[in-house]
Amino acid sequence: MDIKDLRLLIKLVTETDITEFEMDNSDEKIIIKRGHKPEYITVAAPAAQQFAPTGYQPAPAAAPVAAGAPVPAPAVDAGDTLNSPIVGTFYEAPGPDSAPYVTVGQVVEKGQVLCIVEAMKLMNEIEAECKCKILKVCKENAQAVEFGDALFVIQKL
Repeated sequence: MDIKDLRLLIKLVTETDITEFEMDNSDEKIIIKRGHKPEYITVAAPAAQQFAPTGYQPAPAAAPVAAGAPVPAPAVDAGDTLNSPIVGTFYEAPGPDSAPYVTVGQVVEKGQVLCIVEAMKLMNEIEAECKCKILKVCKENAQAVEFGDALFVIQKL
């Protein structure tokens, strides 16, 4: 097969969805493959070693709770969470010397601005999705937030 025929064959293969072409005759054998198969390599992680630093003293065990004594329940935030729709920086006020958009206990209307999440120098106003009461502000001013992080705990009204 001459170079013109080979080029024509390669062009035909690349212009179609064919990923592999093989031709075999008595004089020659031609194999054309496009792309590559993904190669997966599995590596076993070494077993974790546990050791104590020199002079390490384990903390004393907590004092046992007397039978019948009430055990305090962990604080659970009742209500729904309003989560960040983007990654950025949380700001509770429009400016450093301004009052926060909302405070705990405040009732807000649907569409009212609750905070700003800055992403790539763009100030994105986060608005209330419904009429609600602010139960908790979950982030501190100028704190980084990830997509889906809780910004507020609210009670829908």
